[in-house]
Amino acid sequence: MPILGSLALLFGRLSLLAVGGVNSTVPQIARDVVTNRHWLTPAQFVQLYAISNAAPGPNVMISTVIGAHMAGIAGGVVATLAMVLPAGILVMIVSKIWDRYREARWRRIVQVALLPITAGLILAAAGVLVRQSDTGALTAAITLICAALSWRSRLHPLWLLGGGALLGLILA
Repeated sequence: MPILGSLALLFGRLSLLAVGGVNSTVPQIARDVVTNRHWLTPAQFVQLYAISNAAPGPNVMISTVIGAHMAGIAGGVVATLAMVLPAGILVMIVSKIWDRYREARWRRIVQVALLPITAGLILAAAGVLVRQSDTGALTAAITLICAALSWRSRLHPLWLLGGGALLGLILA
């Protein structure tokens, strides 16, 4: 199958699994593009993920940068549309039903259940990124320090990103 078709199928399928946002699908994206299809190395995946999160815009940028890496501008456009359109259409359909049953007990149960599911998926995404980016004791230490600082302080994440990059430049 041509690369644009493969990108459309991959990100279209993942679009429907992005409970809580694209970051919840990062483990599956990594599995598909690194392990199964060998489009990227683990280091390339982590670099593209970092670029997509450093750039202004939505988290869907990970699909854009992977698509662009694989097939240029056309790949970026196809991957982005595939990641946005199926979920967008499904959300419009479900929102009509959701509004109709706003007082239903099952709706409140679903809403309460989605929060821990989403948190677990995002935690799994963080685990994948840590495993693929920590190549030694130094990078593991930087990861732990940044995680602790982001959890316990009010530092903006860009300061942590810049500090980690600076440490990497100095110590590498």
